[in-house]
Amino acid sequence: MSQEVRTLEPNGLWNKFADLNAVPRPSKKEERVIAFMKKFGEDLGLETVIDEVGNVIVKKPATAGMEDRKAIVMQSHLDMVHQKNADTDFDFDTQGIEMIIDGDWVKAKGTTLGADNGLGVATIMAILESETIAHPALEALFTIDEETGMTGAMGLKGGLLEGEILLNLDTEEDDEIGIGCAGGIDVTATRSYVVEETPEGVVGYQITVNGLQGGHSGMDIHKGFGNANVLMNRLLFDGFENFGLRIAEINGGSLRNAIPRESVATVVIDKVHQEAFEFEMKLQIDTIKKEFATIEADLEVAVVLTETPNGVVELGVQEGITRSLYAAHNGVFRMSPDIEDLVETSNNIARVIVKDGEIKVGCLTRSSVESGKMDLATKLRASFELSGCEVEFSGSYPGWEPNMNASILPVMVDLYKKLNNAEPNVAACHAGLECGILGTNYPAMEMISFGPTIRGAHSPDERASISSTQKYWEYVLEVLKNIPKK
Repeated sequence: MSQEVRTLEPNGLWNKFADLNAVPRPSKKEERVIAFMKKFGEDLGLETVIDEVGNVIVKKPATAGMEDRKAIVMQSHLDMVHQKNADTDFDFDTQGIEMIIDGDWVKAKGTTLGADNGLGVATIMAILESETIAHPALEALFTIDEETGMTGAMGLKGGLLEGEILLNLDTEEDDEIGIGCAGGIDVTATRSYVVEETPEGVVGYQITVNGLQGGHSGMDIHKGFGNANVLMNRLLFDGFENFGLRIAEINGGSLRNAIPRESVATVVIDKVHQEAFEFEMKLQIDTIKKEFATIEADLEVAVVLTETPNGVVELGVQEGITRSLYAAHNGVFRMSPDIEDLVETSNNIARVIVKDGEIKVGCLTRSSVESGKMDLATKLRASFELSGCEVEFSGSYPGWEPNMNASILPVMVDLYKKLNNAEPNVAACHAGLECGILGTNYPAMEMISFGPTIRGAHSPDERASISSTQKYWEYVLEVLKNIPKK
């Protein structure tokens, strides 16, 4: 099935993408892809280095006639987000991604595709392998763990790279030239509870929210997609307020940087309220579906009888955590007053787990303004501390401040206009790119981000445009030929 992808143009890029996608590469488990990339560089006879955190650096001299140009760094991350549909049988730790072609799109069978950021990695691999592509002195930087903490970028020490210009290939709109991005911080609320014995005279239900689009918690946060954790809490709160619903377990969401698509809860209701509860849930579900009909056409909410659980969350804790979740901000918090249509600050309630006496709520807060990031994180901390949770801030990383005076920027704008007879979108984005972190140890390095069109990143709906990838490849080759002189 993935063999069809190898016939696409540009052939070198798609073949390298297929090679890469045959290697399991979950965040935090990049050992196999690091070894794969090391072997790739060494087999080409190029200087290949693995730094102390696992980033791979491959160096290639300038091609003939390009020695007088500024040295460049081409950068992409090796890891990928692992998400699959509930009915897809797939083991990300052992299996390669199964790719299919659907019209102008390359997709995966029921899983994320890995185009984020595999197409960037494959681009660099194709250039390193080529004997005909003109380029200045090149350092290929393949970072690890971008998706779950950016620890690769954070661990890259100064002095390893000599390039003056960094080309980050991790943007998902082919008309966009990225010059800035948001920073982020993880906000994690935890608390323990006493598992109380399930009351007499109750009946058990399993409530399932699924069929949501999900998506990237930065790039898609402004689109108004449903958040399964938020919708589930709405149902649980209503059931408690009206019928004394008691929670046994909740398992909602998955990855910190993915808008939650699914949530499952096990609850109990007094038998005397059973008929009224089912009627009320149907009203609530119909209301939610109506609210999201335009944007979440596949939303499904099921309330089905199940075996009565042995224990439930202690009453006071349940009341507190459901109220905290209701109060906690989710979605866009502030739009930028300086850059039109840019989300400045947002939060994603990414993960909710209630089980075996422990509660854990994980959020990813983003902002292009450091003070705004910490303001929203503090608001979230206050929301959860009011219900007795301990709140931890972790994984904080800086945003990337735009540099409108970078020498590479007018070059790239002019080349885009020349190739496409259109103006590019020079913009900052709300995703977390590694440029801001890399810039802390390489402050003099100019940085630009661009890439082919990718839709649905961080979800099983992820897909990469074939025609856009061709357009992007031509642009990459022209950029390499036109890097400014030293």
